[in-house]
Amino acid sequence: MNLNLCLITCMVLVFSLFSCNSNKSKDQEIVILENIPVLELTPKTIEFPKTYVCEIQAVQFVEIRAKVEGYVDRIYVDEGQFVKKGQNLLQLSSLEFNEMVNSANAKLAQAQAEAQAATVEMQRLKILVEKDIISPSELELAKSKKSVAESGIAEAEAMLKNAKTGLSYTTIKAPFDGIVDRFPKKTGALVTAGDLLTNITDIKEVFAYFRVTENEYLRYMRAKIEGESLASNPDVTLILSDGEIYEYTGKLETMEADFERGTGSIAFRVRFPNPDQLIKHGASGKIQLSNQLENVFLVPQKSTFEIQDYSYVYILDKDNQVKVRSFKPVQRYGVYYIAEGFENGDRIIYEGIQQVKDGVFVNPAMVSDKDAYDTLSTFF
Repeated sequence: MNLNLCLITCMVLVFSLFSCNSNKSKDQEIVILENIPVLELTPKTIEFPKTYVCEIQAVQFVEIRAKVEGYVDRIYVDEGQFVKKGQNLLQLSSLEFNEMVNSANAKLAQAQAEAQAATVEMQRLKILVEKDIISPSELELAKSKKSVAESGIAEAEAMLKNAKTGLSYTTIKAPFDGIVDRFPKKTGALVTAGDLLTNITDIKEVFAYFRVTENEYLRYMRAKIEGESLASNPDVTLILSDGEIYEYTGKLETMEADFERGTGSIAFRVRFPNPDQLIKHGASGKIQLSNQLENVFLVPQKSTFEIQDYSYVYILDKDNQVKVRSFKPVQRYGVYYIAEGFENGDRIIYEGIQQVKDGVFVNPAMVSDKDAYDTLSTFF
């Protein structure tokens, strides 16, 4: 029995020694992956286009509304026609207002006659007072009647002016040079005060409004304060709804006073020339700006992987051992990410990230900038 126990004890000791030696040999074994493409990151200054959805408006846009009630007697111009300032657009029925003008003229004439009669009477009584035929009180009464008659003239003139103003409202004229919109009220239609008759737009130039985030606004303002030309008077590109680039560039002019609470954005305004009147009021498009970023790194998309909305790369230390590194992209730039937070000379696994994992060693095959960024036409 003691002999069997000794044999079992010896076997356990031998197995333990064998296991320790086996684990020790595995720990000492180092895996090295050969010819893994590696890219050395260097800081760059790049300009990349960024687009914003914009709303396009005419420099001048006015709703023409009726000021008086009446029927549409005549429409002088066609929809979509270019008109000059002061040109007749519509004529409303004016018979009632003509009668008001005639009535006001008659009342004015009556008031003027009464004032003339009061003047003559006052002069007659003045002579009689001077001859002591009548008392001075009668002269004072005549003067009062003359004042009343003169006030009647002023009242009649005001009535006539109002009547003429109302009559003028029956003829609708263009307030400025522009293009006439649709006429919702046709000939014979009844309109009331405030009804929309048409719109008129001046589209020799147009405004494009687009919204930017607060961070973009701060970058713009800092660049403007520092006197950078891009922020002082940049040329802005407009992309039309069909994807074509508008042939004329615009100028960034101004911005809104406050941020929009719901979105935290603020609107900028760009002015574009429109000599061919290609762009209409209410059109849509996109504003394209060239943004310049300094001391940033271009990380190829194929060198990255994502886990739960976080972006990662495999970076090499000085011993060529792979380490996982997270980063936050600033902007997407084609098949690259614009990133910050790396150091000049950091080396990342360029491609074949499926072959590596954290902690392994690699024998790097360096990839040049030219090969890594061959899809970019221009950079730094």
